[in-house]
Amino acid sequence: MFRRGVIACGFAGAARAQDRPVRMVVPSQAGGTTDSFARRVAVRMQPPLGQPVTVVNRPGEGGSIGTLEVIRARPDGQTILLSTASTLCLHGMLTEPPRFDVFADLVPISLLGASPVVFAVRSGGASGLAELLDAARHQSPGLRFGSPGTGTYLHLALEMLRRQAGEPPFAHVPFVGSSLTLAGLLAGQVDAITATVANSLRPHRAGDIHILAVAGARRSPLLPEVPTVAEALSLAEFEAALWMTLMLPAGGPVTMRDRLAYAINSTLSDRSLRVELEQTGFEVGGLLSPAAITGFLRAEQARWRPLLQAVSRARAK
Repeated sequence: MFRRGVIACGFAGAARAQDRPVRMVVPSQAGGTTDSFARRVAVRMQPPLGQPVTVVNRPGEGGSIGTLEVIRARPDGQTILLSTASTLCLHGMLTEPPRFDVFADLVPISLLGASPVVFAVRSGGASGLAELLDAARHQSPGLRFGSPGTGTYLHLALEMLRRQAGEPPFAHVPFVGSSLTLAGLLAGQVDAITATVANSLRPHRAGDIHILAVAGARRSPLLPEVPTVAEALSLAEFEAALWMTLMLPAGGPVTMRDRLAYAINSTLSDRSLRVELEQTGFEVGGLLSPAAITGFLRAEQARWRPLLQAVSRARAK
């Protein structure tokens, strides 16, 4: 999904130790996909940055609480945001009026990586995605499909599945975060969920759940036995991956952004970290310029806007 590039890294002397740790704000609950990624990166980012990095969870209101905390912080490099498509790509299309402008209020540092979307059931449930959707058409009461919340990226991936699969009549059940979504599936509160490779790989391997399909252009090397959605449903294509970006409050000096970019890009270039992340379900991002990251964000907004508007119209009826 990502291109790898090259960035000039002439900031060895800039990684001077500071008195205060950098606060990496994660606008989601502890224990989820984003939090897991953030904590791995924060530990490895400390040596090239030259100061501690502390992960701070600020969940709530679709990621707005944590995002606004970063936007309102002093743009001195001591507060940064690690967030996902759900907040950075979808917020401006979900809230009227938007509470922030991702392009005016934040500055991109790095497109960190992504984890492909998956669709899963409890062990003993449907053996394939086509079988699950066929059951949705005939099951009474209807099939219940869980997601980490209404309007999240994973919810939209579910709605994309609904439309491309011929509108099977399942009910969407929103939870608050990916951890509670998985718990709801295991407790029988829903029949299936939309998740990511990163937060479903372990329970799949433990035999607690069964991943039916991966929303990637190709099969995951971690799940070679699991078909892609396109394979499972004979579609031309079906791709969705929950990506993560590191951001800085707007208004700070370019040298501060460059210092942080040097530290995170050095971190992501560490082969041992890349292997660790890839083995837990993440695809590590490329080293892109701020302009390239901004272009990626705008392209993602354009991609999802029609579907989000269609979902909003359907809910308003």
